[in-house]
Amino acid sequence: MPTLEGAQAHESKLYYELSHLYDRIFARVFYPRIERVIKSLDIAAGSQVLEVGVGTGLSLDAYPSTCHVTGVDLAPEMLEQAQEKIGRNGWRHIKVMEMDALNLKFADNSFDYVTAFHVVSVVPDAGRLMREVVRVSKPGATVVIINHFRSRHRLLAGLDTFIEPLTRRLGWHTLNLQEVLGGLPLDIVRAYKTSARSLFTIVVAKIRK
Repeated sequence: MPTLEGAQAHESKLYYELSHLYDRIFARVFYPRIERVIKSLDIAAGSQVLEVGVGTGLSLDAYPSTCHVTGVDLAPEMLEQAQEKIGRNGWRHIKVMEMDALNLKFADNSFDYVTAFHVVSVVPDAGRLMREVVRVSKPGATVVIINHFRSRHRLLAGLDTFIEPLTRRLGWHTLNLQEVLGGLPLDIVRAYKTSARSLFTIVVAKIRK
């Protein structure tokens, strides 16, 4: 097992040591928000959907059975659990693949929707991730991100900076929203939080035609 120092997301303590507990730990925290966001998209029948960083498949139950979902992740321990969910529920509209989100093996203009839930902070290069997301998205496609971004509030931003050494050792880091989306051919439709106290921002954007 790799050391935590300098670990990438799929090599972090969270993925290696807690993969079998991931759903128990995060389902109550993350799933209600993810489900609400996916339902709000009103994904049309026949749509091609890509979820990067699908992990254990925590989100998969929220997608409508009338669309086609491909989930990718670089952590085989997590994907095993996602595949078990697919088999257990008989989901024929969902498949998962081991793949590096920074080097997606899909053709340009392949997907109508691309989702990234709690993942942009755990990849080593968020800019490259988003360039790949844009590349594989069709013109007019919807891109949805849920993530913690650095607060605009001075004190909260200072707290993010203070705990950064710890979070990096655990496999993630804090980014500014502009760092993630700046310079890309997409327009933010909405960026919001589900409550004033939430740590996570939901970003819905459209690829420019």
